Amino acid sequence: MGSLSQPLNNGSSGDAGCKPEQDGLSREELFQKGEGLTYNDFILLPGFIDFPAEVVDTKVKFTKTISLNAPLVSSPMDTVTESDMAIAMALNGGIGVIHHNCTAEFQANEVYKVKRWQQGFIINPIVMSPDDTVQAVVDTKKNRGFSGIPITASGQLGSTLLGIVTSRDIDFVPEGSHATTKLKDVMTRFEDLVTADKGISLKVAQDILRESKRGKLPIIDKDKNLISIMARTDLRKRGDYPIATLDELGQLRVAAAIGTREDTDRKRLKMLVEAGLDAVIIDSSQGNSTFQISMIRYIKATYPKLQIVAGNVVTQAQAANLIAAGADALRCGMGSGSICITQEVMAVGRAQGAAVFNVSKYASRFGVPVIADGGVSSIGHVIKALSLGASCAMMGGLLAGTSETPGEYFFHEGLRLKKYRGMGSLDAMEQKSGSGPERYLMSVGIKVAQGVSGSVVDKGSIHKFVPYLINGIRYGLQDVGAQSIEKFQAYALDGTLRFERRSPAAQYEGGVHGLHSYEKRLF
Repeated sequence: MGSLSQPLNNGSSGDAGCKPEQDGLSREELFQKGEGLTYNDFILLPGFIDFPAEVVDTKVKFTKTISLNAPLVSSPMDTVTESDMAIAMALNGGIGVIHHNCTAEFQANEVYKVKRWQQGFIINPIVMSPDDTVQAVVDTKKNRGFSGIPITASGQLGSTLLGIVTSRDIDFVPEGSHATTKLKDVMTRFEDLVTADKGISLKVAQDILRESKRGKLPIIDKDKNLISIMARTDLRKRGDYPIATLDELGQLRVAAAIGTREDTDRKRLKMLVEAGLDAVIIDSSQGNSTFQISMIRYIKATYPKLQIVAGNVVTQAQAANLIAAGADALRCGMGSGSICITQEVMAVGRAQGAAVFNVSKYASRFGVPVIADGGVSSIGHVIKALSLGASCAMMGGLLAGTSETPGEYFFHEGLRLKKYRGMGSLDAMEQKSGSGPERYLMSVGIKVAQGVSGSVVDKGSIHKFVPYLINGIRYGLQDVGAQSIEKFQAYALDGTLRFERRSPAAQYEGGVHGLHSYEKRLF
C-alpha cells in the first residue's frame, strides 16, 4: 500500500509506539452492500501533503490511444458543445464532443472548424488556381475566416506551387473588380516566398516561420509541388495554451456524436471522418443494444484507426457487451444529469457513484477508460468520479451558461441567462434536423420526454472557468496526498485512499449554512 498519512516524528509524542487506527473505508468496502450511492453520499479523507499543488499532474486517458491534459469533457448537447466550446476545451487540456442534433453537414463543418483552428502542418489547405478570381478569396475569408491561400498550377494540393494570396495582396483591389481580377495578377510569386522541404520536423518548421516573419510557410517536395502549409497565427495561439490537446500533426483534437441508424448515421460518420474527427461517441441513453453493437463493429471494420466511445452504460453486463464489440472507451451514466428525468419517468438507471464504481471496476481489466457522464455539478464531484475509477468527467450543466455554449444570452429578473436543455426534452427531440428521438430508441409516434428545458446563469468564459476547475482538482489531490491522477487512482485501488459515508446531517454541515445571506464567488 502507498502512504497518504505519514506520521511526523518530531520527538514530542509521549508514546512513540502508539499507532492510530485506520480511519474510514476502502473503496470496495464503501460499495460492498450494493447500495445506490451518489457523489454526495461519501467524502474522501485527507492524507499527508509534501508537495505544492501546482506540481499535480492531471493527465488522463480519454480513450485507449487519446490522452488529455485535464480530465474534462464537454457533453454532446445542443446547448453545450459546438465548435466554439470544442476549441476552448481542447485549448485548455480537455476535449469537446460536438452534438448531432443538427444536419450532418453542419456537424461536419463544426468538426472542420476545430481541426483548422490551430494547426501544425495543415495537410488539407484550401488551394486555388491562378485563374481563380479575387472574389473567391473574399468569399473564402467570409466563410472560413482566413485569406492566406496557396496558388498552384491546377488549383489542387500536390500541384506545382506558384505563389500565395493574402489579404495584403487584395486589400487595394476595387470591390467592383473582385469578380474579374485573376489571382495570377495579384499573388505573391513563388520566388518571393519562404518555403520548407517535405519531411521537415514540426519544430524546425516552426523556427523557420518564426524567424522569417512571414504569415505562411508552404511545405513542398523536390519538384516544388505543394504538400502542406503552416500558419504563423497558429504559433501565437499555441504559445498561449501550453496544455492544449493536440494530435500528432499539432491540430486540436475533437470528438463528435452520432446515433445508430444504419443509413443516416453511417453517412454522417463518413462526413465527420473526412472533416478530421479524432473520436466518435455513439450517443444513446441505453447503449447495451444490438443497434450499438452493430455500429461499433461497422466502425471498426470501416475506420480501424478511429477511436470509439460507446454507451451509455451503468452496469458491468452492459459494459461487457460493448467492450467485446470493440469499444475504446465507455460513457457511464443514466438519468443522473440535472436536466434528465429518465430515472423518474422510465424507472430505469442507477445512482451515479455506484454506476461509475462498478463499470470502471470491470472496464479497467481491459484497459478501457470510463467517462463519468452526469451528476457533476462541482469540482468535488469531478474528483469523486476520478476516485471511483473514471478516467475523466463529462460535463453539461457545469459548462452551460458559459460564453462558448451555443445560443444567445437573455435577461430575466436582473439575471443574465442562457438556455439549457436535455437532449431527451421535447424541445430537443422535436427539432426537425436533429436526432433526439433516436438517442432514446424512439420510433415515430407519441414521444416520451426524458429531459427538461430550462435556463442557467452566465458563468463567463471557458478560458477562465476550465483553469479554475483544473486548479481545484489539483488542490483536491494535494489534500489527499496524491501528486497525479494516476497515483490518486492507484491509492483508491489499493485501499490507501480512505472514504467515509455521509449522513444527511453531514452533507448539510459540509455546505454553506447558518447564514442569513451570502455570495458564492467561485473564481
